[in-house]
Amino acid sequence: MRLWSDEIEALRPEAREVLARDFAAVEALIGERKPIADRDERVAQARASMAQAFTPLEDAIEREIAGVPCRLFVPDGDARAVYLHFHGGGMMVGAPEMNDIGNKELCRRFGVAVVSVDYRLAPEHPWPAGPDDGVAVAEWILAKGGDEFGADRVVIGGESAGGYMAAAVALRIRDELSAIDHVDGVNLVFGVYDWGRSPSQRGIRPVDGPDILDPDGIRFFADCYLPGRTDDERREPAVSPAFADLRGLPPALMSVGTGDHLLDDTLVLASRWAAAGNEVELFVAPELPHGFMAFQCGITARWADTTYAWFGRVVPS
Repeated sequence: MRLWSDEIEALRPEAREVLARDFAAVEALIGERKPIADRDERVAQARASMAQAFTPLEDAIEREIAGVPCRLFVPDGDARAVYLHFHGGGMMVGAPEMNDIGNKELCRRFGVAVVSVDYRLAPEHPWPAGPDDGVAVAEWILAKGGDEFGADRVVIGGESAGGYMAAAVALRIRDELSAIDHVDGVNLVFGVYDWGRSPSQRGIRPVDGPDILDPDGIRFFADCYLPGRTDDERREPAVSPAFADLRGLPPALMSVGTGDHLLDDTLVLASRWAAAGNEVELFVAPELPHGFMAFQCGITARWADTTYAWFGRVVPS
């Protein structure tokens, strides 16, 4: 089984050089990791650091949908579909603004209306508050998207914790709303799908390169989001998508780097997604870390091409 092509393999030396050159700058942008014992102080510091990395665009639309704040980009005329997007941040930090540039480009390139959900965050709002918000917005789009945007077809996606949110919401659309036939695709970018801490989350990775995640930080996110639960309890299917029944789901694109502490989450979910009879395309970026699109090189350019090609296939014409 090969996880990447000869073309990607030939681009590894360049990617290694870019990572060595640029990692410190990217890490500084998202904030220095300081050992802080107090939970609330650590959360506040992480949120302040993450906010510095946002690049908000003035033409985004702020709107409340189903009681949940959302950030929208809409095309001129009827949308071809609605892209229901979830931002990253470990279920503890982050906001839709952090994806404004990418979401606006998807709106422009594919004529989709983008709805990025400002879901509630832990520790103030632990599981299932965030997914509850996502399902509420999804249900509204399925009922009113045709009137509001000219489309009731949905593509769901997100990065990191947003990838988890996208997978969790897709499963609940299938199980609670009986409307998975209205979802044309799921774009899952280096998400966390095993809240019981997969091997890579615990530090067992195939490469030892730098990463913006580490086992201690992942454990802290999980403790905020799922307090008082053991690792086994965090693997309940309703919590961890990697342990859910995955039958009857739409085509998925899953992306991750081998230097990512969430590598195993994607590898497990992708194999189980395919074994359940669903279509899945897997993009593995050798040696690259969590948030790999921040490192501009040949491999990340191929990932962008792959992502746009996938959207071109799943978004209705």
